[in-house]
Amino acid sequence: MLSGVNVALGVTGSIAAVKVVELAHELRRRGASVRAVVTESAQGIVHPWAVEFATDAPVVTEITGSVEHVKLCGRDGWADVFLIAPATANTVGKIAAAVDDSPVTTTATTALGAGVPVVVAPAMHEPMYDHPGVLDAIDRVASWGVDFVDPRVEEGKAKIASEEAIVLAAARAAGDRPLDGEHVVVTSGATSEPIDPVRVLTNRSSGKTGRAVAAACYVRGADVTLVHGDGDVPYADVCDVETAAEMTAATLDACEDADALVSAAAISDYTVEPSEEKIRSGRELTLDLQPTRKLLDAVRDEYPTLPIVGFKAETSGEDDAMVEAARGILDRSALSFVVANDASVMGGDETRALFVTADDASEFVGDKQGLGRRVAGELADRL
Repeated sequence: MLSGVNVALGVTGSIAAVKVVELAHELRRRGASVRAVVTESAQGIVHPWAVEFATDAPVVTEITGSVEHVKLCGRDGWADVFLIAPATANTVGKIAAAVDDSPVTTTATTALGAGVPVVVAPAMHEPMYDHPGVLDAIDRVASWGVDFVDPRVEEGKAKIASEEAIVLAAARAAGDRPLDGEHVVVTSGATSEPIDPVRVLTNRSSGKTGRAVAAACYVRGADVTLVHGDGDVPYADVCDVETAAEMTAATLDACEDADALVSAAAISDYTVEPSEEKIRSGRELTLDLQPTRKLLDAVRDEYPTLPIVGFKAETSGEDDAMVEAARGILDRSALSFVVANDASVMGGDETRALFVTADDASEFVGDKQGLGRRVAGELADRL
């Protein structure tokens, strides 16, 4: 995701600076090279030696005659993106006013003047974040094209965003955005059909592939709606659903202004009429399974020209059978392409898939993040 990307990491005097070691490690784990710039206040929270260890590079603690800010973020500087995480209210206000009295604010002014992308992850107490002057400063800086990673407002604090949110925002800012301005809807995970208030019919899908596709589309500039997202999904608007009918309805609504749909969810093929009370155990039981409405067909009927990417899981283990099944839904629902895989990859981190079109099938082998990037890239080519 960040392979070959140079990240200049600005650290300011929020208590969230204690997280910078983990953040730097995560940036590097995703492929980035990192060099840090820290304020004097930040040095009272996290020692520069710790930051140097995390980045494996010398840390800028002051601007000297070596013009460190220009070397990092000047027009011919080292950095592809300047990430300030955490950013205090003080720092955001000074950036808005072009006040350069710390290594971080001086580097920010240089980056903005040189056209280097800037990403800011604020962290402070909630009343400070809600101050009209701070909000005005954020709006002003954002109007210059700076990307803000919204904090998590909890326990009276505007806590720094998750590492995933910050890393994805940095990747989005530093990379090409072939999906910029496009609205992509992604379905993800398993649906569940209630049998009674306790039991459900479901499947083994973990949602990892759908979330990877959504994240990859976001990094490439898309506005993403994720149907059936769970947990912290900072890169998309999330529609939480449970049943196949709810997923179909939510997807139809989301596709009203969408430019593409990626249907990666494992949607229940059957539903039952649920019991209002828990069914007692210890006796034989027959369930009357009723077929659910096919989401792809419903979307195609409603939106005849919408580009749609489908997924098809099979259990045969034979590539020819997977390609045949994929081309069946490709033709039936007029899809852009279909990603076919063996059901054995459900729940795992690694996968093998076939990208199937009307006249071609190509293999992908790797982790699901890589599969997500491949899907997003193929989709961008078609849009």
